[in-house]
Amino acid sequence: MRGGIGSGPLEDQGFQVCNADLEDELIRCLGVDAVLNVIADQGELASFELLQRQPSLRDRSVERQLRRFFAGRSGNKIRYAPLLVNALPEGQAPLPMARLVASFKS
Repeated sequence: MRGGIGSGPLEDQGFQVCNADLEDELIRCLGVDAVLNVIADQGELASFELLQRQPSLRDRSVERQLRRFFAGRSGNKIRYAPLLVNALPEGQAPLPMARLVASFKS
């Protein structure tokens, strides 16, 4: 038993678990190009490209750089989460989000 939660996968207990975080799930679901389009629409593509040139991030994957971009500035996670969700094609959502929505319908 884990902290009074029970045994087995957390998903079976009604929890929805992201791989790294919500932004990671959205980046994988949308794809890098679509996420970059969202950033460009906000007028912040130059800021992201500047972040990519930082020595600590140069050799990282674009996906990891994007996660750093969203986490690196106060308010970015809150600001970008709905923008990324709105960019999702109809009926396409990261699995944890889809499970969460489905749990409210049942």
